[in-house]
Amino acid sequence: MAFLTDPVAWWIDPFTSNVFMQRALWAGLLVVLTTSVVGTWVVLRGMSFLSDALAHGVLPGIALAFIIGVDTTIGALVAALAMVWGINLIRSHSPLPDDTSIGVLFVGFLALAVAIMSSSSGAYTGDLTRFLFGSITGVDTGDLRRQAIAAAVSLAGVAVFYRAFLVMTFDHAQAQVLGLRPRLAHGMLLALLAISIVASFEAVGNLLVFAFLIAPPATAVLLVRRVPRIMAAAAAVGALSTVFGLLVSYHHDTAAGATMALATVVAFFVVLAAKAMLAAIGARSRHSPAAATVS
Repeated sequence: MAFLTDPVAWWIDPFTSNVFMQRALWAGLLVVLTTSVVGTWVVLRGMSFLSDALAHGVLPGIALAFIIGVDTTIGALVAALAMVWGINLIRSHSPLPDDTSIGVLFVGFLALAVAIMSSSSGAYTGDLTRFLFGSITGVDTGDLRRQAIAAAVSLAGVAVFYRAFLVMTFDHAQAQVLGLRPRLAHGMLLALLAISIVASFEAVGNLLVFAFLIAPPATAVLLVRRVPRIMAAAAAVGALSTVFGLLVSYHHDTAAGATMALATVVAFFVVLAAKAMLAAIGARSRHSPAAATVS
């Protein structure tokens, strides 16, 4: 119970006395900012499976980058954009539903990654642990700079295409009528999603970035209704989860990225349970004998 009996040592000292915790905090907050604004549209448009597939789709790019000897971020971005292009291509030239085309590419990219990692050049697979599960306590200034740029690009992209994203989310035909070019807007949303995933996998790993894309915006949808407020609430939930997850990881020696991701999921279920309890209390008060007598 040190977080209650000695709150300064538990909550404050880890961030003031450790440079790696300060960098991890900044990295986590930038991840939250990037994923919250994009993840809001992912949740509202029901694109969770797509974001999961895209998070795994960067793996062959990372593996090839290791073999070639180039920056893994470049390899991940190329793989993510290739998957986005493939999804749009299948969507435009096939009668298959979106989830089928996404599933085909998901399996293909994941199988390609496994094939590359199991080849004779795959002696580096131990190093891939960082990219699967993240290493937020090992980020450096360059990583923070790349994440800041990705966050700025995501915010700018959402701001420019906000109207198109909003109308397209609720009425695709109306977006076409209004000349908002929904196909272009959809492609831009996929590109922003790819950028947010690539920018975040260095910190939390591509297997855990999915939690940051989905859980905070899903929690925010339970709390507020307007899209800008959902984005703000998602960022707040993600930021609190990041701080708490980092502190739990620091004090109990658990994996930082996984602990942060778990915190976002716990926050979702806490809010869901609280809403259910409040709804039950409200329903009980409306049907109580006293309420019936007054009516």
